[in-house]
Amino acid sequence: MKKESALNKNSLEFEVHSRKSGSSVSRQLRRKQLIPAIVYGPGQKSIPLSLDIRFAEKYSKKEYENKIFTFKSDEKNLNGLKVLKKDISYHKLTRKPLHMDFLSLDMSKKVRVNVEIHFTGKSKGVKESGGVFNIIRRNVEVECLPAEIPDSFSIDISPLDINQNFHVSDLEIPENIKLITSLKASLCAVSEITEEEESKTTEAAAAGTEADAAAPASPTTTTAETNKKEDKS
Repeated sequence: MKKESALNKNSLEFEVHSRKSGSSVSRQLRRKQLIPAIVYGPGQKSIPLSLDIRFAEKYSKKEYENKIFTFKSDEKNLNGLKVLKKDISYHKLTRKPLHMDFLSLDMSKKVRVNVEIHFTGKSKGVKESGGVFNIIRRNVEVECLPAEIPDSFSIDISPLDINQNFHVSDLEIPENIKLITSLKASLCAVSEITEEEESKTTEAAAAGTEADAAAPASPTTTTAETNKKEDKS
């Protein structure tokens, strides 16, 4: 029986198996509801493996980004290995995972990861002056120990007025986290709506209304094509 368990806030455990390489092997695995994967890291030889498709679908979601996973396996070189998701290949139509890459971790050594930024509140420039809020960067690269990887960073955009912006330097970063992204890099900005932009928006809205009124009613049809993706070994 497949097993999974929460070890702590940042670590999850699931079962993996060693496998042979090759596209034919990958196809056989998928027929058994398994997907091929690989784990690699500094000073470690790459190891081909497989895991249950259910775990792959669950942990490929955004909410598990930068979470530490612990492998459970009968293979000594895999059992207990702590890893991060590195890359995922998806089917073009179903969006189901086809292949996963994992990075093996030494918990005593620092790693570099991208951490998402959450923008909270509503900016002064938007509320009071009718400006437009633009997100320029949605994450920053940091370096820290694996156990100290933050889930996200937050920044309150409430004080941001027209023609103002926030930079990476405006983020509150714990002392144990080193920023790799330049402090001068822009995160977000509030800009004015120019007369030209306002005119284009009005014209587009009017054109859309006229087109909707003139168009005859018709049933909606969809066509799906099956695309085959090359198996990744």
